[in-house]
Amino acid sequence: MRKMLGILVFAGLVMAAIPAMAADSANSSLLTFIFGDSLTEVGNNNFLQLSLAKSNYPWYGIDYNGGQATGRFTNGRTIGDIISSKLGIPSPPPHLSLSKVEDAIYRGANYASGGAGILNDTGLYFIQRLSFDDQINAFNKTKQAINAKLGGVAAEKLCKEAIFFIGMGSNDYVNNFLQPFQADAQQYTHDEFVEILVSTLEHQLLRLYLLGARRMMFHGLAPLGCIPSQRVKSRRGKCLQQVNRWVQQFNSKVNKLLISMNRRLPTAQLTFVDTYELVMDLINNPGAYGFKVSNTSCCNVDTSIGGLCLPNSNLCKNRKEFVFWDAFHPSDAANAVLADRIFTTFFPHPHSPSSPSPSPSPSPSPS
Repeated sequence: MRKMLGILVFAGLVMAAIPAMAADSANSSLLTFIFGDSLTEVGNNNFLQLSLAKSNYPWYGIDYNGGQATGRFTNGRTIGDIISSKLGIPSPPPHLSLSKVEDAIYRGANYASGGAGILNDTGLYFIQRLSFDDQINAFNKTKQAINAKLGGVAAEKLCKEAIFFIGMGSNDYVNNFLQPFQADAQQYTHDEFVEILVSTLEHQLLRLYLLGARRMMFHGLAPLGCIPSQRVKSRRGKCLQQVNRWVQQFNSKVNKLLISMNRRLPTAQLTFVDTYELVMDLINNPGAYGFKVSNTSCCNVDTSIGGLCLPNSNLCKNRKEFVFWDAFHPSDAANAVLADRIFTTFFPHPHSPSSPSPSPSPSPSPS
């Protein structure tokens, strides 16, 4: 929940971007499963009674279809919504909204949950949220339901042809390591923490692989040190460069992990979606993308505690001029810029059969 574009991210990153074989993008047969946090959530936490990580109230959704809050942590669409539209398919519904007996269960699902992280203890103070492990467990149940409905052979084929978009890690920083009262922040150095994150992620991606996932896209983290909730920690409202260096270190290690797993796992197609430099340029040069403000939020809620757009928030006059909607999440307009870049990078020929383009190299890891 409290974090930034995971496009990605900004993971989930990013958000979620759902790259696939270009041949699939021209028809409705493309199947996508989305795992992530508030950057890609479309309403799962609305079904968690005790969850404190919710956005089912005004002014969230003001620019979405119907103008109502849906559980998306932005004023309009997520990156996944936008890319789904570009691919000509519906945005996958919240997993918790689906019945195991209805046909929609094998047409894709979104498991993303605000407050979720790679680590199970990330976001504990939100009471209820679906961690990445929880989301994988939920997918396992989905696959069992598909197996029962279609049979084992068809279920395996469906999983191997589906696209799994994963945007995770933002909360592990913003709502864990960067919080001084959290145990991980007190117990580990960053070098130790990032090793725990990446090793945990490796086991989780392997679980998905063993459940039949082959085409997985992992959305790297954005420059979290530049989101409004982190800027307020600087006396002059500047980006926190140490946080950004840590993010780059995480991105570099994850990219190397995916390359290694591709070599070790037969038929695996794991791709790293790196939007760090794009997001940084969007923040440093907002005018080049049609924005005017990138250092504060449209909702004027730049606080290190809270930071969500509340019903009594004073909204900016022109939401299309702001990169950030609240203290953690991008606006609909910013999501559109990021989604367009992901789409053109990973779907260069959407109507001709080919494999997805390889992801760009990650930003250099700080020494």
